[in-house]
Amino acid sequence: MGIVSEEEAIDELQKLINQVEGPLKKTFERVHQGYLRENLSRFLKARDWNVSKAHTMLLDCLRWRVDSEIDSILSKPIVPSELYRDVRDSQLIGMSGYTREGLPVFAIGVGLSTFDKASVHYYVQSHIQINEYRDRVLLSSMSKKNGRPITTCVKVLDMTGLKLSALSQIKLVTIISTIDDLNYPEKTNTYYVVNAPYIFSACWKVVKPLLHERTTKKVHVLSGSGKDELLKIMDYTSLPHFCRRGSSGSSHHTQSVDCFSVDHPFHQQLYSYVKHHYETQGQGEPAKQGSFHVGFPEPGADGVQIVKTIESEMHNLENCNGLGKPVDDRTVSP
Repeated sequence: MGIVSEEEAIDELQKLINQVEGPLKKTFERVHQGYLRENLSRFLKARDWNVSKAHTMLLDCLRWRVDSEIDSILSKPIVPSELYRDVRDSQLIGMSGYTREGLPVFAIGVGLSTFDKASVHYYVQSHIQINEYRDRVLLSSMSKKNGRPITTCVKVLDMTGLKLSALSQIKLVTIISTIDDLNYPEKTNTYYVVNAPYIFSACWKVVKPLLHERTTKKVHVLSGSGKDELLKIMDYTSLPHFCRRGSSGSSHHTQSVDCFSVDHPFHQQLYSYVKHHYETQGQGEPAKQGSFHVGFPEPGADGVQIVKTIESEMHNLENCNGLGKPVDDRTVSP
């Protein structure tokens, strides 16, 4: 097949995907939320605009969604509420607001997430619920509000507290990132890394050459808390709490402003939404139940190489000093 334009590639993929029927067609409607071409382009970008590869990727995604019953995950609350609080306390993620262009701002406490208060399935369930709520509710609402498709978000990654012990969490992190890569491709417009210690600098230096240029262009390593740079794209009220005061980290703020907290409005709205949809099925108060199991995809060869490289570098750093010391932009190169 000769070289085609991006618009022609979208047209070709649309013709192919129009042939799907039944459950696959239904779940694809959940995926694109009325913005068909924008979502087809995500899968094409993820496969370098190769229509055949993008088609295979999209079909695999739709089959995963059907097999794992992803369409119903927003009616599967994590209960009891104490367990949900434990998940939130150990898997630090939240939404702090929106950029001036209307993109949701997701904050992730990479360094201080411990993933040690629940089974892996609950963390994966929680992650997918946030993805689905973002896509079906937040992005859909902002698209209607702004009168144009808004299909991506920005993520601010707080590296405060990142230590060599994070190596023990790499399997779970790999599962989550692989689910995102294969089933939610190109949903993040930009990654902003803040409060980065030396250990991040060392790992980033060896991992960056392994990443696709498309990915590395999205990653911006900011000096300190990144407040000044982030204020160029969002108002102060949308800044994650760990960016608001110098180089303060995730643990130095009260729950009233902590977007990771289960008591933050975002998490309260998400949990209420899931619980409401459970109850509208005609069921009563949700009882304790097993976690929502989904298929864990195997990382590709590139993903395996990246994990091995990180593991190797972190082992090399085991005897180094000052791993918790923040680095400035002379130490970490974007």
